[in-house]
Amino acid sequence: MTRAIPAASTNYGEIHRQFEWQIPEFYNIGTDVCDLPADGNAHAVAMLFEDKRGRTRQYSFGEIRTLSNRFANALAHRGCKQGDRIAILLPQGPETGIAHVATYKLGAIAVPLSSLFGPDALEYRLRDSGARSLITDASGKSKLGGIQESLPDLKHVYLVDGSAEAGEFDFHRELEKASPHFTSVRTRAEDPAFIIYTSGTTGPPKGVLHAHRTLLGHLPGFELSHSFFPQPADLFWSPADWAWAGGLLDSLLPTWHYGYPILAFIFSKGFDPERAFWLIQKYQVRNTFLPPTALKMMRQVPEPTRSYKINLRTIMSAGEPLGSEMLEWAANSLGITINEMFGQTEANYIVGNCHVLMPVKPGSMGVPYPGHEVAVVDSEGSVLPKGARGEIGVRRDTPAMFLEYWKKPDATLAKFSRDWLLTGDIAVSDEEGYLFFKGRSDDIISSAGYRIGPAEIEECLIKHPAVALAAVIGVPDELRGNIVKAFVQLKPGYTASEALMKEMQAHVKQRLAAYEYPRLMEFIERIPTTYSGKIQRSELRQREERLRAKAD
Repeated sequence: MTRAIPAASTNYGEIHRQFEWQIPEFYNIGTDVCDLPADGNAHAVAMLFEDKRGRTRQYSFGEIRTLSNRFANALAHRGCKQGDRIAILLPQGPETGIAHVATYKLGAIAVPLSSLFGPDALEYRLRDSGARSLITDASGKSKLGGIQESLPDLKHVYLVDGSAEAGEFDFHRELEKASPHFTSVRTRAEDPAFIIYTSGTTGPPKGVLHAHRTLLGHLPGFELSHSFFPQPADLFWSPADWAWAGGLLDSLLPTWHYGYPILAFIFSKGFDPERAFWLIQKYQVRNTFLPPTALKMMRQVPEPTRSYKINLRTIMSAGEPLGSEMLEWAANSLGITINEMFGQTEANYIVGNCHVLMPVKPGSMGVPYPGHEVAVVDSEGSVLPKGARGEIGVRRDTPAMFLEYWKKPDATLAKFSRDWLLTGDIAVSDEEGYLFFKGRSDDIISSAGYRIGPAEIEECLIKHPAVALAAVIGVPDELRGNIVKAFVQLKPGYTASEALMKEMQAHVKQRLAAYEYPRLMEFIERIPTTYSGKIQRSELRQREERLRAKAD
C-alpha cells in the first residue's frame, strides 16, 4: 500500500514542505480500487451491505472485480465505449459500486444521480450529459415515465431489482451472461472519469467533469482528516449519498483505494440518529464522514456511549462550520476530536484539519492539505494579507481540480482568475494559515450539507400555474445551517393561502428533490428586480436580516 503521507509523520509543516505529487501518466480508477487491493488479497472484504430486511451481505474485492468486469462487458456488448456517459441513479449498495467501477474500466464517464431527484431534475441532467445508459431501480424507473421521450441519447435502462420490462435490461441477468474477464481501457490520468452536477446561481445546474487523477488528488486530505487512514481494523461508513462528491470521493473510492471495507446502508425515512449509533455499534465502524446536520441530530441522543458500545476512531465533517459547542460535545460524549474539512465539487478535499498533527481551532475549516495551494484572494486573483476578507482561491495545478464544466466553456473560464479557481466562499486566514469561513459571494445556499442553487427552484416554481414570479434565498436555521425560503408573486386571480403554499412546496419536492423544497414561503405583492428583469436576491436577504434584527 502506498500512502500519500508517511504514517510516521509528526510535523505538519515538514509534511507540507516536502510533499510531491506522484501522478502517473496512465491511471484508471476502476483498476485501482478493485483490481489492485492494497494487501493483494482478493478475499479481503470490500463492502458490507445491509438491505431493507436487515440482512447483511459481504462482498470481497475479488467479487467486486469479477462483477465489475462482467458489467463492463455487458455495457460494451450494447455498444458503450470510451467517452460515453453512463448514468447511475441508485442509493448506496453493491450495484452502485459495481456500476461505477465498470464504467471507469470501460473508459466511459459515470454520471452519478441522487435518488432524491424528481423527474425535472433527472430530465435536465440526463439530457445535458447525453447519457447513453442508465442503471437504476423501480423507484428511479417510475420517474422516467414522462421524460424518457425527451432523452434521445438514452438507449439502455438497466434495472437492479428485478423490475425490468420489455425494452429494459435486468442488471443481474446481464452479469450472469457476461464474461468475468475484462481488460480495462488504458486511460490517461487526465482522461475524464465522471460528471457530478452542482447547482448554479443564475442558470441551470452545471456538470462538473473530473479526470481519473481526481481520486489521487483526494488522498492527502483523506488520510489526514482520518488521522492517517488506514489503520488496522478500520471500517468506513458515511450517510453521504454516493451521488455526491462527499459520498463518492470522500468515502467510497478512497476507502477502496486502500483496500479497506466500506459499509453501505440506506435509511428508509431519512437520517435517524439513533439508527446511526446502532449501525456504528453493530458493525464496529471506525471511520465516518458525518455532515454537520447529522452530527447535530446525533447530539440530541442522550449519553450515546451508555446506550451504544461504539469504537469510533475518526470523524470528518464538512459543509458548514461546526463551532466550539459541537466540537466539545464530540470530545466529551464520543471521545473524538472531529476533523473539519473544506472543498467543493470543482476542487474537493483541499483544506482541513488533522488533530494528531496540529490543534483544531473552533470555527476554522483548517489549513491547506499537502499538495494544494490555497489562499484568500481578491477578484483579480491577487493574494490578500492575513486577516483580510476575500474569496478562497485554489491554485489550478492540483490534481483534485476539475477539468471543465460540461459543455460550458464560458462558465469554466469565469470560474478562474489568473491561476486561481475562485470557490465563491468568503474567508479570512490567521497568522498560522488557518482559514475561517465568513459567507458566500454568490447566491448558493448551503443547507444540511447540500449546496443548492436558487435558479432551478425558481424555474420549477414558475411552472406552477399560480406563480407569476419567484425568488429563492437561504435563511439561517439552527439545525441545517440554512434553509430555502421562497418569495412568490402570484398571477392575477389567485389568492394566497396555506393550502396553496403547501401545494407549491409539494410541487418542488416532487419535481426536483426533497432537500431543495422551500421550507419557508412568503407571498409578496412584487418581487424586486433590476431594470433588465434580473431578480434582486440581495434586497430580499437584506429584508430578512432587518426582520430578524427587529425580532431580536
